[in-house]
Amino acid sequence: MAVDRDHVLRTAAALLTRKATATMDEVARAAGISRATLNRHFPGRDALIRSLEAHGIAECEAALAAARLDEGAAADAVRRLVREIQPAAGLLAFLYTENQLFEGEEMNPGWVRIDARLAALFRRGQESGEFRLDLSPAWLTEALYGLLASGAWAVSEGRVARNDITYMIVELMLGGAARTGEP
Repeated sequence: MAVDRDHVLRTAAALLTRKATATMDEVARAAGISRATLNRHFPGRDALIRSLEAHGIAECEAALAAARLDEGAAADAVRRLVREIQPAAGLLAFLYTENQLFEGEEMNPGWVRIDARLAALFRRGQESGEFRLDLSPAWLTEALYGLLASGAWAVSEGRVARNDITYMIVELMLGGAARTGEP
């Protein structure tokens, strides 16, 4: 019987976003496969995390493409982006806490590409007069990541309704980033 790698990754992502400390046995059980089968595809937790990282990057890049970041007002592009990326926010929240992905000198080029695209969006918003100039594009990018992760955790713990989180993230992000006058 062939193992559906995508199914295993999606199952692992769903489990680990709810329980970051889940064991490989728990991941295998949730995916409906044996631990030995899981190990053949992902020889250890690090290999699984690295595969989830690649999956998360792909999800982010798909959301960036679907959000059409270069079209219209920058604030509208942020709204579209949050709406598009929200389904992957739980996985991103989990990855955000996996320090091994961001330690050392070499970060995955996928994150670098995503960071650059988001920073360009915020820079465009600053240049058009939509966003504050006293907050760097890099900081606005990190703030968006933090809001997405916090939103995913709030939803998973039942503190915020899933249908409300996109609005809440967008309003807080854009409300804090909006240029209302010179600082």
